[in-house]
Amino acid sequence: MLFDDSYKTINRLAEGFFKDKGSKFISYAYPLPSENDAKIFLAELRELHPKAVHHCYAYRLGLDRMSYRMSDDGEPSGTAGRPILNTLYSRDITNILVVVVRYFGGTLLGVPGLINAYKTATESALDEAEIITCHLTQFYELVFSYIRMNDVMRIVKEMELPVTEQQFEMQCRMIVEVRTTLVERFVTRCEKVEGLVMKLI
Repeated sequence: MLFDDSYKTINRLAEGFFKDKGSKFISYAYPLPSENDAKIFLAELRELHPKAVHHCYAYRLGLDRMSYRMSDDGEPSGTAGRPILNTLYSRDITNILVVVVRYFGGTLLGVPGLINAYKTATESALDEAEIITCHLTQFYELVFSYIRMNDVMRIVKEMELPVTEQQFEMQCRMIVEVRTTLVERFVTRCEKVEGLVMKLI
């Protein structure tokens, strides 16, 4: 199989809700650029819901199934974080954090009830979310003399590379974003431009 550099994620925060026997499960799905962002979002939710008994979550990063974390936050083991994570796998979305905040309603739901509640609350948020397709990319810094500008711009335009930074002086500098599947072609073309210094950042 050819390497695929595309993945599905969400583009903005989405919320969902599920209720069972008086317990309320409020779910939040966040687009997650990095692991650090997860801590920030969790801290914000703890401030927003200080009286909730549980803040259970799971997140997934990247395309493999190894980059994830989950927490039952005091619920019986395997009844909260795992159902949330499994829902992310079954929907095939990544770079996402789902937190389900629970307010206890006074009646125990039991293990099957909890698994169902966390799964359904997660699905509720994902149903509200807008799913987008993104691509794995790498950023390259290009440094070249002004006289090579046309050669470099031809590569950028023909390969439709997004430019995130640029400075045009006697010595020009540009940062471009390259899809992972195009890197080899991009590097080969850049190597043909005289005096162009290329660096992965």
